Amino acid sequence: MTLPITSIGLLDPDQVKSVIGAAVLAPSTHNTQPWRFRCTPAGLELHADPDRALPVADADRRELLLSCGAALFNLRTAIHALGAHPATTLFPRRDDPTLLAVVRPFAARRPDPRLVELADAIPRRHTNRTPFEAGVVPPALVADLRHAAEVEQAWLPRLAANQLAGLRELVHKAHHAQVAEPAFLAEWRYWTARTPDTRDGVPEFAAGAMPSDNGGWVLRDFGTRRRDRTDHSEPLVVVIGSFDDTRTDRLRAGQAMQRVLLTATAAGLDASFISQPVEVPPVRAELRHLLGGGLWPQIVLRLGRGAPVPWTPRRSLDDVLLAPSRLSA
Repeated sequence: MTLPITSIGLLDPDQVKSVIGAAVLAPSTHNTQPWRFRCTPAGLELHADPDRALPVADADRRELLLSCGAALFNLRTAIHALGAHPATTLFPRRDDPTLLAVVRPFAARRPDPRLVELADAIPRRHTNRTPFEAGVVPPALVADLRHAAEVEQAWLPRLAANQLAGLRELVHKAHHAQVAEPAFLAEWRYWTARTPDTRDGVPEFAAGAMPSDNGGWVLRDFGTRRRDRTDHSEPLVVVIGSFDDTRTDRLRAGQAMQRVLLTATAAGLDASFISQPVEVPPVRAELRHLLGGGLWPQIVLRLGRGAPVPWTPRRSLDDVLLAPSRLSA
């Protein structure tokens, strides 16, 4: 059944549809797309979709919140680019555990050109799992990425050479732990054994190939072709962290992650995720210690320039819309 989309605040129905369309272009673990949206007279609601959680790779649903945070940043940014202020409340109702945020586009706001640039980057951003070209990311751009994280109340620390070497070891350690677990492999294969006509998961046309362990950054396999999948280039590898690890911190870290990714996209960089060291709890604890103990690592990103790759698919608008509720935020 197709649900009607009505005006919300300053946005007409077509604009509401367009900002939800921007939101669903956010990245998510295994392209699970664990979000849903509800249109109400009081605002546009973002809900978690618990049916799309990953009970093995993401047992505490931390990455689900990161993914939904990324969708929330896209939603806010798309609304802002239309000239409306995206007034946002996180976790507005304790009696509704899936409700993560409400965005109220009721006040006019002159668009900030910097945010308009990020809004324009939303449809261009996509995960690039290919090895990256050799080359150094300019220090000024690294500073911009760091600022992007900080604006969203997260942090992108400077990593010394010994910390990068330690992080590389932790990536391998976590990778070996995961591929030795049958339940993880079954979950992973479920989401990566997708046919070209599916709208979620990672189909082979957008995938890489079998990881190899030759001392580089191990890239997770999302395909069936067995090829060397270690990245021997020297990409910019960064960690986004938060000072606490509550649900609110994780949702904010997801927004920071997406602001960093869109800043990179606008500057011509590609990105992919190095998820293993934050998905294995004991390794995540080691990574936190490696960073000095003050930050909770939320995501590790690999940034550079790779070969062109196709986009991963997205669910249709009908699939992500929730029916109206009697409750309003």
